[in-house]
Amino acid sequence: MKTFDLKGLGVALITPFKSDKSIDFKALGVLLDQLIEADTDYIVVLGTTGETPALFPDEKKAIRDFVVNHVNGRIPLVLGLGGNNTLGIVKELKDTDLSGFSAILSVVPYYNKPSQEGIYRHYKAISEASPLPVVLYNVPGRTGVNMTPATTLKLAEECDNIIGVKEASGNLSQIQEIIKRRKDGFVVVSGDDSITYPLMALGVEGVISVLGNVFPKEFGEMVRLCLSGRHAEALPKHLKFHDLYSLLFVDGNPAGVKAALTEMGVIENELRLPLVPAREETIEQIRKILSEMKKS
Repeated sequence: MKTFDLKGLGVALITPFKSDKSIDFKALGVLLDQLIEADTDYIVVLGTTGETPALFPDEKKAIRDFVVNHVNGRIPLVLGLGGNNTLGIVKELKDTDLSGFSAILSVVPYYNKPSQEGIYRHYKAISEASPLPVVLYNVPGRTGVNMTPATTLKLAEECDNIIGVKEASGNLSQIQEIIKRRKDGFVVVSGDDSITYPLMALGVEGVISVLGNVFPKEFGEMVRLCLSGRHAEALPKHLKFHDLYSLLFVDGNPAGVKAALTEMGVIENELRLPLVPAREETIEQIRKILSEMKKS
């Protein structure tokens, strides 16, 4: 099995749409090139930020194929592949062409609200079926259930191809426990842009970022400074994004990041129902902040 370095800045890629709600592959290509030119460490395709629940199976395949062909090996790619039907994910792992991808990111099962034993068995089955390294994704605010540190650490110990976790619980005590007790080589990355800086001071080794779609170079510099232990130099860069952290999520994700990318002329401000664009007052605040940042 090939190795993959989860550290650094990973960007959770959006899916641009045209006004008729079809996928805007031209804009997607522009965005990919911008992320690569900004020295992003890796890109996560078909994650939550990509509005994956609102995509049809043939569209997911089209996006996978387009991204792999367009990137052409220039940057590592991680594929979002998860759900609440364990057997369905195992089948998808066997049926999906994973060439061009370095790892998969798989979310804790949502809606079913499994026990910790159920979560453990779910990931054990995925680990056994996956030909690629697996990254766990704990986001209780979306899934309705929290994966405890004990479950995370047990999976890390027992499954060699489970290489890390994207922790988006926002629970500092929980994340610190994972960092303290993890085995060597198991990587913990932040799933929240706003607390990436303090988490990296605690030992987290990077982030899978939404903000990185908009400011991959600047946010990546902050992450890399933290990785090298230069937290004092990283702090001003973290504070620079203070207002944007909340604005990008106040109307839901990816409404905020799509509004920002629209203001920058990269995409059209289109989402698929049940998600809707950010409110006009939010867009106005984002516009003002982007203008001020451009001047600084």
